[in-house]
Amino acid sequence: MNGTQDTTGTAGPAVIVVGSGPTGLLLAGDLAAAGTPVTLLEKRPHEISNLSRALVLHARTLEQLDARGLADELEAKGRTLDRLRLFAHLDVGLDKLHSRYNHLLVLPQYEVERVLERRAIEAGVDFQYESEVTGLTQDADGVSLEVRGPDGGSSTRRAAYVVGADGLHSPVRKAVGLPFPGKSAIRSLVLADVKLAEKPASVLTVNAAGDAFAFIAPFADGYYRIIGWNRAHNVPDSEPLDLAEVKEITRLALGHDYGMHDARWMSRFHSDERQAPAYRVGRVFLAGDAAHVHTPAGAQGMNTGLQDAVNLSWKLAAAVGGRAPEGLLDTYQSERHPIGKAVLRSSGGIVRLAMVKRPWSRAGRAVLASFIGAVPPVRDRAIGQITGIGYSYPAPKGAHRLTGHRAPDIALKEGRLYEALREGRFVLITPQGADADTVVESDAGRAVVTHWTSGRRTTVLVRPDGYVAWAADEADAGAVRGALAEWGVGVTA
Repeated sequence: MNGTQDTTGTAGPAVIVVGSGPTGLLLAGDLAAAGTPVTLLEKRPHEISNLSRALVLHARTLEQLDARGLADELEAKGRTLDRLRLFAHLDVGLDKLHSRYNHLLVLPQYEVERVLERRAIEAGVDFQYESEVTGLTQDADGVSLEVRGPDGGSSTRRAAYVVGADGLHSPVRKAVGLPFPGKSAIRSLVLADVKLAEKPASVLTVNAAGDAFAFIAPFADGYYRIIGWNRAHNVPDSEPLDLAEVKEITRLALGHDYGMHDARWMSRFHSDERQAPAYRVGRVFLAGDAAHVHTPAGAQGMNTGLQDAVNLSWKLAAAVGGRAPEGLLDTYQSERHPIGKAVLRSSGGIVRLAMVKRPWSRAGRAVLASFIGAVPPVRDRAIGQITGIGYSYPAPKGAHRLTGHRAPDIALKEGRLYEALREGRFVLITPQGADADTVVESDAGRAVVTHWTSGRRTTVLVRPDGYVAWAADEADAGAVRGALAEWGVGVTA
C-alpha cells in the first residue's frame, strides 16, 4: 500500500497526522523516514512559539532520540541535572541510572519542536498549516477527513490511517466519539518566564511549604521558568496575573523570590488528569495529549507523548508496507494505554503530596519521601517510572525473560545498539560465529545484524522502538528464522 485516493482522485498520503506538537512531529518524521507518505495537518499558522509549558526530557526519551541521531544536539542546547529533588526530604541522584543518559535534560519544548520539525521536513513530511479538521468518517479501506483550509473553504482528505496528536481538545478524538474522562487535579497554577537577579543554588529548584508550591528551572537564554500554586488564592484561569503574585508564591514555597524581574510571559492555568478509554478506533489512533493529559509533576507529559509516537510509528509503517503481523496495530493500545494510566497515577500522586494541608499529612509526606529515598528497590522503581526506563511491555506466556523489556544501549561489535537503531529497522544481536548468521540476509533490508562483543550466547531481536521482540539463550538458524518471520522481517537463507 503506497497511498490512497482523496475525493478529487489525486494521490493521497498513507497516513495523516493531525497536530504539529512534539508527538505529531516525531511520529510524522518517523513515518517519512521509513518511506511512508505522510501529511501533517496543523490548524495554527506555521510558528514555533517560545512560550511552552514542557521543559524536561527524561532518560528514556533521550534514548529514543539517540536512536534518531538527535540526542547529542538537544543535549548541547539544554542543561543537565543529575539529581531529582521532590520536597525537602527526597533528593535522589540519577548518576547511577542504567542509561547513557543518567540525568534529566532541562530544555524547553520549543527547542525540541525545532529539531523535530527540521528532521520531519528533511524526511519529506508534507506540512499543511491553517488546516483544521472539522469532521471524520472511516470505512474498511481508509479514513476521510473534512478539513477547513486557510481560505475558509472545506475539502476532503483521504488516507489509510489517521493519527490524532491534536491535544487536550482533540477534534479527532471527538470525531470518533471517544470520551475523555477525568477531572481537574489542580486549579490556578501560575506560570511565568522571568529573569532572576540571584541564581538558585541548583539547576532545578522545587519545594512545597505551607499552602504554596513552586518550581524553578533555567532556559539557555538567561530566562527561568517559574511554576507555582497557592492554595489560598484559587481563582479562575481568566483572572489577571501579575509578577507580584508570582513573587509571593515563590517566597511562600522557597523562602526567596530570587529578585525576579522582566517577565516575558505569564499565564494562569489549571491541570487536568484525563485519559481516553481507547487509543485506537478502527483506522484512527490517538497519541500524546489527545490520548492522555497529566499534571506537570514529574515532567512526564511531553515524554509520554513522544514515547507514544515511537511505539506507533514503526507499526504503522509496517502496516502500510504490508508486512505487519496480524494484531500488530492492536498492540499500540495494549502497550501504551497502561503506561499512560501509570503516568496519571505517579504524576497525580506527586501533586497530591504537594497539596497536603494538615500538619500530620505534611509529616506523613516527609516520612514517605524519606522512605523512598532510603530504600533502594522503592527508590529505583519510582525513578524508573519517572524517567521511563522502568517500563516494559506485555510478553506472551512462555516468552524469554527479556521479551518486552527495554533494551539498554549495548556495546556491540559493530558499535552501540542505539546507533544501529538509527536505521529504523529491527536489530538482531547474535553470538559471534553463531549458526544464526546463516539466515540474516534480509530480503527487504528490514533487519540490522549485529554481534556481541563478548562470548554471550543469547540471541536477541530488538524492535525498532528499542524493546526486545524475541530472545533465546541458545538459538539455531531455524529458531531465528521463525522469530523473524513472526515479526514480518522476511529473510532468505
